[in-house]
Amino acid sequence: MMPAYNLPPEFRALATLPERPRLLVVDDQPINIQTLYQIFHADHEIFMATSGDQALAFCRDNIPPDLILLDVVMPGMDGIEVCRRLKSDPALADIPVIFVTARSDPADEAGALAAGGVDFIAKPVNPAVVRARVKTHLTLKAQTDLLHSLVFIDGLTGVANRRRFDEALQIEWRRCRRSNTPLTLLMIDIDHFKRYNDYYGHQTGDACLQKVAASLRAGLKRAQDLVARYGGEEFVCLMPECDHPASQNKAEELRAAVVALGIPHADSPTANCVTLSIGVAVMQPNGENAPEALIAAADAALYEAKRNGRNRVTASLSA
Repeated sequence: MMPAYNLPPEFRALATLPERPRLLVVDDQPINIQTLYQIFHADHEIFMATSGDQALAFCRDNIPPDLILLDVVMPGMDGIEVCRRLKSDPALADIPVIFVTARSDPADEAGALAAGGVDFIAKPVNPAVVRARVKTHLTLKAQTDLLHSLVFIDGLTGVANRRRFDEALQIEWRRCRRSNTPLTLLMIDIDHFKRYNDYYGHQTGDACLQKVAASLRAGLKRAQDLVARYGGEEFVCLMPECDHPASQNKAEELRAAVVALGIPHADSPTANCVTLSIGVAVMQPNGENAPEALIAAADAALYEAKRNGRNRVTASLSA
């Protein structure tokens, strides 16, 4: 496992609680929502829903909350069914759910926990108790997220690995399909990297990969963008809600930033420093295409960039 001090900032941050954790309070009675708001609003960001449908829509259409305080008895969809649906969605399944209810029957508590809840608090709530339990489960989630993220880090470069990319692609594809927004993929190759390794040695080659990865990571400014090591000297950048002009501009920025590093490459027939070839593909996810088509389009564009002389950005015409 990588030492914590070698982790990129986005992974180190997972070891501690967010400055203002995001809580979603779900209850059909406004007075109950108001009670929990008064308890948590000073140091938490509070969101509210008065039905199960509203709660699910909020989680799917926004940055998911860090924890949900969920009533059991609600008209229409009850809290148990809301929890089941959350746990069946891979993008939402890890959100801890604390049931808050006036029911005190052990069978109700058992049913809530069986549905995927992490705790069960009786109404009327005791402010000190509910604060302590929320803090406990937020801390557990932060620690679990850190361990989960470590599994998805490339050990050499510190960026996400192929496994994390595969997972993120599926999640962002579904999210962009729901929001009717485009999804961009950049397929990136370090030009003539085998020659680089043969000329300078593998240790220097590893250092080169680390510098390129750091440059790519620094170039992606939005929290939702992901850079991952795809394999060998290949990287990918996944950028939700990014259209054709923006994607090509960003790809050119990333290419130019690596050139600006000035990493010597004396055996390159393309330039005297390390350069990148980048293939760009943008798709609008829908029922007629699939994530694999986005990968294929970006890969084809990368092939064209390399065929046409390398150290360039080429956009897919089929995506």
